Amino acid sequence: MSEVRDPYANVVTIMERAMRVGEINQRVFEIIKNPQRETKVYLPVEMDDGNVRVFEGYRVQHSNIRGPFKGGIRFHQDCDLNEIKALATWMSLKCAVVNIPFGGAKGGVRVEPGTLSERELCRLTRRYTYAIEPIIGADSDIPAPDVNTNAQIMAWVLDTYSMLKGKPCPGVVTGKPVELGGSRGRASATGRGVVISAKLLLAERGKTLDGMRVAVQGNGNVGGNAAKIFHHRNARVVAMSDVSGGVYREGGLDADDIALYTKKGGLLRDYDGDGVRHITNDETLTCECDILVPAALENQIDATVAARLRCGYVVEAANGPTTAEADAVLEERGILAVPDIFANSGGVIVSYFEWVQNIQELTWARERVHEMLEDIMSNAYAEIKLVQAERACSLRMAAYILALRRLIYAEEIKGIFP
Repeated sequence: MSEVRDPYANVVTIMERAMRVGEINQRVFEIIKNPQRETKVYLPVEMDDGNVRVFEGYRVQHSNIRGPFKGGIRFHQDCDLNEIKALATWMSLKCAVVNIPFGGAKGGVRVEPGTLSERELCRLTRRYTYAIEPIIGADSDIPAPDVNTNAQIMAWVLDTYSMLKGKPCPGVVTGKPVELGGSRGRASATGRGVVISAKLLLAERGKTLDGMRVAVQGNGNVGGNAAKIFHHRNARVVAMSDVSGGVYREGGLDADDIALYTKKGGLLRDYDGDGVRHITNDETLTCECDILVPAALENQIDATVAARLRCGYVVEAANGPTTAEADAVLEERGILAVPDIFANSGGVIVSYFEWVQNIQELTWARERVHEMLEDIMSNAYAEIKLVQAERACSLRMAAYILALRRLIYAEEIKGIFP
C-alpha cells in the first residue's frame, strides 16, 4: 500500500467501466464525471499561544441534479482536493443508488485535529463555516460529519451559520446533537447500514450473522459502531484496528468493552484483555475471517493486499477502500465485495431522515428510523441484484450502473442550459 493512488482517478475508472458494462449512453457522461464546483478556502486561526496558523479547506459540489448537494466534512492531515473530489462523486452515486433526493458534495480541512485544543478546533470549524457559508444551506448544500468530525463539530457549524443568517437554521447540517434537531439513530447509522448490507448478502445464500467471524479495520464512528452491532447480532468480531494497530481474539472480542475503552481516549495498541493479542493493521486486513469490513480510509485494499485476503466477503464501510486493480483480484479469487456506495449509505439515508424532520419540525422515534433505514437498503439491494442479473456483473458494477442510469436520466430529461 505504499504506492500513492489518486482516489478521483479510481472512481472515474470504475464509472467508465460501468458505463461500458451497462451500455449507458455516453452523451452526458462528461457532466456526471466532473464536479459542478470546486472551492478552496484559506482559514486563518488564532491559536491558544497567540500565534496565527492558516489552514487549507475545501468544499466540492459534484452534482445537484437529483436534489441539494449533500456530504460530510472531514478533518485530516492528508486531506487534499482530489480526495474531496472523489468523495463528492461517491456521494452522488451513493444517493442515487439508494434513491434518495440528494446530490453529492464533500468538504475537508487539511489539519491533524488531535494536535489542536478544543478551543482551537472550535475556532477552525467556525472559520471554515464562515468561509463556505455562501454555498451551503438547507435547500442547497447540507454538510454532515465525516472522518475526525462529530456531532459537536456539527453543532458549531450550525451555530455559526445560524448566527450569520440571524435565525435558527437546523436544516443546514445533519449529524448534529439530538438536542439541536439531530435525528435519533444518526450516530450509528453508517455502521448499522454496513451490518444490514452483510445481512442481506448472507440471507440470499441461506446464511445468518450468527457465528460469522468479522474483522473490522478502523475504529472510528463507522467501524466502532459496526463492530458493536455485529457483536449484538451474534457475529464473532475477531479483529479490530485503529491508527495505532490492531487486536485479535479467535473467540471474539468484546466490542462493547472496546467502545468504552476508546471513548475514554484509549488506543488499541494499549488495550488488553483475556486472550487478546496485538496485530498490525495489515494483519487485521489479512487475518482469517468470514467478513472483512474496511472502515478506515481510501485505497486500503490494493492488488497486493487483495491477493492475501483470507475472507469470503468484503463489506466496504469506508469510501473507496478497494482499488480498481484489487477488484479484479477479488473477482478472480471469488471474494464477494459489497461496494461502498451501497454498504456505507446508512449515514446519508438517516441524514435524509434528519433533514426531513427538520423541515417538517418533527421528531421520529429511533425504532422508526431503524425500520425505514432497513427498508430503503433492502429495496436498493433488490434493485442492485436485478441489474447484476441483467448484466452478469459484480455487485460493484451493478450498483454503479444503477446509480449512473439515474443520474444520466435526470441530466437527459432536464436538458442543457441555456
